[in-house]
Amino acid sequence: MSTQQEPSAWKKTILAAMTSYIDAGSIVAGAAGLSMWQQYLNMDGVQMGALAALSSNAASAAVGALVGGRICDRYGRKFVYTYDLLVYIAGMLLIVFGVNYAMLLGGYIIVGLGVGADIVASWTLIAEEAPAEDRAKHCGSAQFAWALGPAVVLLVSAWINQYGLIGNRIVFGHLILVALWVWWQRLKMPESKSFQEAKEKEQQLIAEGKIKKVTYGELLSGINLKTVLFLCGVYSVWNLCASTWGFFMPYIYENVGKLSNSMSQLMSVGSFVLSSAGTYFIFMQLGDRVSRRMLYAVIGGIYVIGWAVWVLPPEMMSMWMLIMFTVFAGINNGSGQQAFYQLWCSELFPTKYRATAQGLTFFITRILAACWGFSVPIIMESLGFRYAAMLMVTFAAISWLVGTIGAPNTSGKTLKEIEIERYGHVVE
Repeated sequence: MSTQQEPSAWKKTILAAMTSYIDAGSIVAGAAGLSMWQQYLNMDGVQMGALAALSSNAASAAVGALVGGRICDRYGRKFVYTYDLLVYIAGMLLIVFGVNYAMLLGGYIIVGLGVGADIVASWTLIAEEAPAEDRAKHCGSAQFAWALGPAVVLLVSAWINQYGLIGNRIVFGHLILVALWVWWQRLKMPESKSFQEAKEKEQQLIAEGKIKKVTYGELLSGINLKTVLFLCGVYSVWNLCASTWGFFMPYIYENVGKLSNSMSQLMSVGSFVLSSAGTYFIFMQLGDRVSRRMLYAVIGGIYVIGWAVWVLPPEMMSMWMLIMFTVFAGINNGSGQQAFYQLWCSELFPTKYRATAQGLTFFITRILAACWGFSVPIIMESLGFRYAAMLMVTFAAISWLVGTIGAPNTSGKTLKEIEIERYGHVVE
């Protein structure tokens, strides 16, 4: 007889949240070494744009989330956990040992497929296993890990990049070790209780001949369509700014802000440290205790102000303005739109297709990020970054307004209570 103890809710949360560490870490590791890879492989603007568009920052993660979400709802959260990090590790090995553009791009695509599937499974599992009264705190742990990964990567990069491209390869290598450890620990984790209950009910309906398959048509109609549009307005639009910040900011600090490579890395580290602090002290501590609408309005508002710095004429740019952007962007990235999206996306859809819906909205988000990521280097080369910054201020403002106006009142309610409140019954 097995005497293995059921892992605590926090242990499940932490192991699930580590996906965000290796996801954001892989994006920022690429950003930290982008200039060196550009020189090593003689990449032009189109190649850099393709790298951003097809990497884990965008298109490949989008496809991974879309496919992973369906698999997650069909075969289970644990099924995805068993294989997706192995895909991630295979892609990372291509990057670490990459000697040409094809290996680098191929590695980024494979990494994105792995993390896209894993993010959907992880965020879904966290919400399903978290206590109703502390759901924001548990969901916030993934956001904390999302900020911690880049902070560690950029801090190490600021020191190790002095050794050139080999240093950046080492940074990618440490993510492989983290992924291996997480994968091994997850093999001991049980399946989500909510998923098990939903599957048992599904089997009963199959036996009675009453089963109804989940289709994307169902997800794109009625209340589900309104929810998808709301979440995309909050997250997809905001992510156009955030993906630029995550992938290109060290490059922009150097080429637009006129900072040294080391200083740009330290500024980026500072922003991600603030993200971690914002997640812990703002979202995790207040997300279950105060009005989420008010919290969202404040954190989203400072993001608009932060991006407005880059719209100023170059001669007005000063160090304190760069610091203001770093602080505001850091706090927002830790406790703003992404944290709320992760929470709301898990709360507003029923267990039957929670992961599928999350995969769909994540797919839309990163496909848009792919298109934008491909365009950013071209816009910077042809028109200058100031014009791209004007668009990003607009994106941040739209996201801020959508979330503030449409914020749902779900604090303290169980997922089943929210489901009945929204649909009138438990969705079978």
